[in-house]
Amino acid sequence: MCNTYKPPADVKAIEQSWEISKGRGNGRWWDDVLYPHGDGPFVRRAKGDAGFSRELVVGQWGLIPWFAKEAKLKYPTNNARSEELAQKASYKDPWARGQRCIIPAETFDEPNWETGKNVWWRFRRADGQLWGLAGLWNTWTDKATGEVRESYTMLTINADDDPLMRRMHKPNPKRPADRQDKRSVIPLAPEDYDQWLAGTLKDAQALLRLAPVDVYDAGPVAA
Repeated sequence: MCNTYKPPADVKAIEQSWEISKGRGNGRWWDDVLYPHGDGPFVRRAKGDAGFSRELVVGQWGLIPWFAKEAKLKYPTNNARSEELAQKASYKDPWARGQRCIIPAETFDEPNWETGKNVWWRFRRADGQLWGLAGLWNTWTDKATGEVRESYTMLTINADDDPLMRRMHKPNPKRPADRQDKRSVIPLAPEDYDQWLAGTLKDAQALLRLAPVDVYDAGPVAA
């Protein structure tokens, strides 16, 4: 899972990386560093457009399901297990409707416990480009006030067999070493962006996979 990441500060960097034609200009209108319930940017297929154009949206990191009574839920929805999207009440409708998004990030952080205590590791792309992480979005209306809120969740996948990502997170002493259910975010390759945003459910399902290890530039965060 991921509970902190750094989104791009430059709007134009996102617009160029994801070929967003209707730009918002310079500046940033989201949090500098993202934690659950913070406001972050995501890219989705433009609403109300019969074509395949993309739009940049800012919403709460922590998906707000249609049945929620308040925006900040008492349970976490900033990460969603990709294996359970079709069953979980919070995610099954956005998943079925194809409300998939891409979450731009410069870096994301994960905890490493190999020393017996938490050492934060930072993950960049080895090629210096921005991460495009798989996510789901939803638009929620507060029935009490009429306020409309955008929100999103970051998808994760089992990483027990991944040589890098299985090293992250605190081990569960109640589970065998080979069945820890370590989790990883799902980085999308640039050539798969269209398939993720506009493809069928079957197309999207095919992209729910771990990234090659050589995509990562990772190591302990400097003190």
